Amino acid sequence: MTATPLGRDYRLLWSAAVSSRFGDALRTPALALLAATLTRDPRAIAAVTVAGQLPPLLFGLLGGVYADRWDRRRAMAAVDCLRAAVVAGLAVLVATDRAGVLVLAATAALLAALGTLFDAASFAVLPSLVPRAALPTANGRLQAGAALAGGFLGAPLAGLLFAVSAALPFTLDAFTFAAAALLVISLRPTPIPRSCTCRPDETDDKGRIRGHRCRIDAKRGVWAGVRFIRGDAVLWRVAVLSAGTNLAISGLMAVLVLYALEVLRVPPAGYGLFMTAVVLGGLLGALGAGRIAARLGTVPALRVVLAGQTVALAGFALVRQPVAGGFTLAVFAAGSTVWNSLWAAYGQGRVPAELLGRVGAAQRVVALVTAPVGAAVAGLAGAAYGVAPVVGAAAAVFALVTLAAWRAPRSERDARSTVAA
Repeated sequence: MTATPLGRDYRLLWSAAVSSRFGDALRTPALALLAATLTRDPRAIAAVTVAGQLPPLLFGLLGGVYADRWDRRRAMAAVDCLRAAVVAGLAVLVATDRAGVLVLAATAALLAALGTLFDAASFAVLPSLVPRAALPTANGRLQAGAALAGGFLGAPLAGLLFAVSAALPFTLDAFTFAAAALLVISLRPTPIPRSCTCRPDETDDKGRIRGHRCRIDAKRGVWAGVRFIRGDAVLWRVAVLSAGTNLAISGLMAVLVLYALEVLRVPPAGYGLFMTAVVLGGLLGALGAGRIAARLGTVPALRVVLAGQTVALAGFALVRQPVAGGFTLAVFAAGSTVWNSLWAAYGQGRVPAELLGRVGAAQRVVALVTAPVGAAVAGLAGAAYGVAPVVGAAAAVFALVTLAAWRAPRSERDARSTVAA
């Protein structure tokens, strides 16, 4: 499978995704830094973060509807053009000292809302660019590129650029979105799948759009992705398992900095190096996702990955030394990127083309719905009992999810479909 050529269009999509991720890695910490210069009220700063987290949950399913209704290539390019304009406008406001906390929160919310359409369209367009057998490798390389651009390049550069000028990270982010739009629009046009439920002999009384027999009814179509994964035993079980893992991961990330400094005794000056281990682990996991799927099959590999993550997270909760903690956390991060790559590839290999946008959006919404809960509970528990029990609880949640995974439907035909079809 690793020898399967991915082609020019995949390289364009990969470059666009890496460009956008690089810009995200510049913008996200710059937003936090800018908010901290405007106010020291933790509630106001947290509001900026929450504003960027809520739109995927509120509008994610609707983004999937329009990813199936519109030309996906043009939709992705249009979204990136809009995001470039939004971030450029923010850069102007920052440069002229007119950006307040409300402006930052509104910008974060608008970018996240636009991102729901882009993410759904990107998920849906990939199977039309590469052979089905190459989907695990293709998703893994997307994850690897994102880790490289975000963790190794963007995140360290963001602070330096912000120190030069508060507007500079946002200016560069606008250029990355514009570059991504040009790359995406350069993709060869692909047929737009029929994304309605009308029969060929039925009359369209709602109007027509290019490439479709009729329009999707957004009120009914918004739940089509959820209904599809609910009707597929494996897809639904994996989505629920992802929700369980994200509950633990979100809680872990909420207290990670305090755990590293207070429990593992990571020096403050060495925290950046400590987190580099996470990025490196994620990069290695993403690059190996295709080989793991080819050797084990997608569904069995997901179970093995969960078991490995449980062991790694339990080790992270038990060690009290920075190097050992960094190593176990890197292994855990590698498992996360393998899981994300294989989960995406499995869905892309099983879902009809006309439903890919809605199903991909539904997978993300179901998986992410627990994240705010995990972060909130971890914060409250950490304040009451300390951060060490929170990490132990996250490992316990992973153990429960792993036990549930091994009770999931065992269909070898389903497990091989993404790899061998």
